[in-house]
Amino acid sequence: MKKVYKFLGAGLLVALTTGVAFAQGPRATAKDTTQPAGITVPKPAPAPQTFKAKYEGGIFGYNKKQDGTLSFDDANNRLVFRNKEQKEVLSIPYTAVVGAYGDTKAGRPKAAQVIGALPLPYGANMLSWLARKKYRFLTLQFNDVDTNARGLTSFKVDTKELLNSVLYTLAEKAELEARGDGFIRRKVMNVPAPEM
Repeated sequence: MKKVYKFLGAGLLVALTTGVAFAQGPRATAKDTTQPAGITVPKPAPAPQTFKAKYEGGIFGYNKKQDGTLSFDDANNRLVFRNKEQKEVLSIPYTAVVGAYGDTKAGRPKAAQVIGALPLPYGANMLSWLARKKYRFLTLQFNDVDTNARGLTSFKVDTKELLNSVLYTLAEKAELEARGDGFIRRKVMNVPAPEM
């Protein structure tokens, strides 16, 4: 009987190693998404001056997630988040923003999570496990002028179109350069002039 188990064990070992070898094979590369010369991607419409957003955290001292609005305060050159009562909670100067990009994450809505947790007979709640929703985030990397430290924060926005327009509008106002799907502030290197 021990020989049968050894034979089965050896067979499983061979099957696993060859399966792993096939799984680790070469992968297909992503399609080339670069545009041919002469074709430009249309710029999204300008973002509204004020729009609904949810602060997700990331700024030192402001840990609580909260709903409110984001506003472009061009008079003071900053992005301002206000809570539901329109009280100013925090602001980020345009010059402090060093990176900005849009992010999308899929997750289960709260209602689906609640229904999935209910003890229903015959698996009546199993379809709620399949429910998915896309959440869109404006993510900003910034230099905090108060603490002289870098920070990373995000704001949840409603639609993909709003996210794209806000991202492009912020990049223009903060004078950021495009890099991949996001925008960055290039660091200026102080190179001494050559002596003559």
